[in-house]
Amino acid sequence: MKIIACIKQVPDSEAKVKADNGQVSWGDAPLVINPFDEYAIEGALQQKEATSGSVTALCIGPESAKEALKHALAMGADEAVLVSDPALNNIDTVGAARVLAAAIQKLGADMVVFGRQTLDTGSGLTPAQTARVLGWPMLGLAGQIKVDAGSVQVERVTEEGRQTVKANLPAVLSVVQSIGEPRYPSFMGIRKASKATIPVWALSDLGMSAPAPTVTRSELMNPPAREMAIEIITGDSPEAIAETLVEKILAEKVL
Repeated sequence: MKIIACIKQVPDSEAKVKADNGQVSWGDAPLVINPFDEYAIEGALQQKEATSGSVTALCIGPESAKEALKHALAMGADEAVLVSDPALNNIDTVGAARVLAAAIQKLGADMVVFGRQTLDTGSGLTPAQTARVLGWPMLGLAGQIKVDAGSVQVERVTEEGRQTVKANLPAVLSVVQSIGEPRYPSFMGIRKASKATIPVWALSDLGMSAPAPTVTRSELMNPPAREMAIEIITGDSPEAIAETLVEKILAEKVL
């Protein structure tokens, strides 16, 4: 079985986000693999081991996103592909779904696994949107996965409880932390990843042009700076301090 794990490179969770020229900026914060996507890789690797399959990590992003893909390779993914094109710099979730679907169709897959959401936008929409473009069933919030005779059964973890659903393959899944703690990259995996050559596909390699944006982005602004002044009231006794405090409160018309 051929499995694709879709991942993303995001700012480190400790990054301080601010508005810069109307756009979100995290400054010089390091970029890392999306933490939720490590669970997607773990879920994909579990199915690789259960079905003697293969796992390909797929990512849309700049050249730096190769580091996130190398993390997936170090965890145990067999291959990695980066889709990188200047026209994708401000892509929205619908556009990302269309690009991912085109790459998935080019690679060929029986199962596509996502994390539940990304750390930067957190919308959690891309898995379902990708499934819609592909025309495949979508099984979200999977905590357990079982493949049998051309179908996949998952146990969904929801706020209301657990739900078992089943669909024919190929299918798109999103997984939650209940899938299992992501394995640490092995020493041999890290060495393999460091030497790996990751192919980079442009939009022309997928036979498509840049998807038109469907979401209007508003200009962002930082919160206005607040000027605060602190005055410490002193006096010869608690009564004197209280009297001074009352006079100041009345003078400021707080009461």
